[in-house]
Amino acid sequence: MSSSDQSSRSWTRVLLVIPYIALLWLPFYNDVRPSLLGFPFFYWYQLLWVPVTSLLLYVVYRSVK
Repeated sequence: MSSSDQSSRSWTRVLLVIPYIALLWLPFYNDVRPSLLGFPFFYWYQLLWVPVTSLLLYVVYRSVK
């Protein structure tokens, strides 16, 4: 295993931190506006992260495998 492989793998694992930071920073999305299809921003922002997190997990899985 080369050094570049390890560095790229460690870089992709950083992608796993993005959803935690995005969802733990509550003052950023603690608001009603803008609403989307009647859902306040607070709810649809969190629901948006479900598929985004799944996609990030897939990318990390494929890069490590």
